[in-house]
Amino acid sequence: MGIIRYTGPRRDGLVGNLASAPPRLGDRGRRRKRCRNRLSPVQRSHTLTTNPGNREEHMATSDVGSQSEEKPTGGLRLLATNAPFRALFLSRTVSYTGEAVSLVALMLFVADSTGQAIAVAVLLLVGDFIPALLGPITGAISDRFDLRRVMIVCELVQGATLLTITLSMPQLPLLLVLVAARATGGQVFMPTSRAAVPALVRGRDLESANSSIGFGANGAEAVGPLLAAALLPFLGLQGVLFGAAAAYGFSALILLGLRPLPSVREERESTSLLTDAKEGMGYIWSVSAVRVIAMGFCVVVAFNGIDDVALVLLAKNTFDAGDSAVGLLLSAVGIGLLVGYALLARYGMRGSTVVLLLLGFAVSSLGNLLTGLAWAVAAAFTLQAVRGIGIAAMDVATNTLLQRTVPARMLGRVFGNLYGAVGVAAGLSYVGGGLLLDVTSAPVTLVIAGVGGLVATVAVAVTLPRALRRGRAAGEGVGPEG
Repeated sequence: MGIIRYTGPRRDGLVGNLASAPPRLGDRGRRRKRCRNRLSPVQRSHTLTTNPGNREEHMATSDVGSQSEEKPTGGLRLLATNAPFRALFLSRTVSYTGEAVSLVALMLFVADSTGQAIAVAVLLLVGDFIPALLGPITGAISDRFDLRRVMIVCELVQGATLLTITLSMPQLPLLLVLVAARATGGQVFMPTSRAAVPALVRGRDLESANSSIGFGANGAEAVGPLLAAALLPFLGLQGVLFGAAAAYGFSALILLGLRPLPSVREERESTSLLTDAKEGMGYIWSVSAVRVIAMGFCVVVAFNGIDDVALVLLAKNTFDAGDSAVGLLLSAVGIGLLVGYALLARYGMRGSTVVLLLLGFAVSSLGNLLTGLAWAVAAAFTLQAVRGIGIAAMDVATNTLLQRTVPARMLGRVFGNLYGAVGVAAGLSYVGGGLLLDVTSAPVTLVIAGVGGLVATVAVAVTLPRALRRGRAAGEGVGPEG
């Protein structure tokens, strides 16, 4: 780690009575001391190098050159040696396992009790798309309160609502309300847990940390349905739902192992939640680097999110294969995701994070384009597995870049808005892609999706490096490109 020199005014330059008086912290100094626990070691050292009159806006990591002098810690070693980060990792993994298990049980309950496919579709819509619309609010909650406390409350809310469902097994209208409440708790938990990462690890370890978290969450989502299938014959629907509710409670207990992560809010701030949410949306739009990253991610998702539906039709109509081929193709991306996260967690990022982001965008889009040209199930499976590695890369790079470029006091709102926008983009992709599938075919749809994603990748490649340089020159709190 390079030596960080303090470039601000020296105390020994004071004159008069202040020369012998004990030093007093100014308002900014008191705020920094009170919020010090929220910042990682690299973020704390970086605040000493920035303009003293604007320090609270620069809670990013130090120069990339100084970071490169020490080798990043691998994901396994990070989990073994960093107890607070390990607690966050375990909490998220347990939470997402409970969510995946409960989703299977709830879908089966709705299908059995209503006998209508549309009811299952509405359940998924309420659980995924509707909470995404609350992204600005959920992110504002993350920035407003202690992060550990917010995560614990979110887990308790999710566990309580799922326990209520388990004990009452209500009719569909009430069930949808309870599912929406649970999903909203999860929507708050997601940006809050991501915003907590920079406070728990060093700046050079962000890639490994984000990769480990991604591996745990996606592994839980893959294992969850299998676990539900294994438990249902023995415990029944209510028993499985009770176990999922208990998982949220266990996740909350794990989070008690974290130290407090107080909100990085200015002492004079006294604003409403809606005002904070509006400020978060305004920040994303006003800071060009953050805007380019968020828009690029959402556009790539909007083009490529239809792949799940397209792969079903590709297997059945184009390859004239059976249900087993459909399952094989749908599993390919998940396998690639786990491989990608594992590689990034093990080896970290040796080069620029911007390059990793662009590679992720390009590989995830090119994978769909080439899948549309594939001649057999085996070829499509291989391409989709490689595409999964690209999705892991774009996820890790996006989270790492935002954690390095966004001030800590705004990080929850940025993640909340991003995840909300991504959910909306995925919903639009299902609608637009579904219409395109009806008028064309699965191969044509996949090619169009891939081309659109590649165009978005080129646009980000042209604009993002320039936006990062301009942001650093303007003092927007933008950190290093790498």
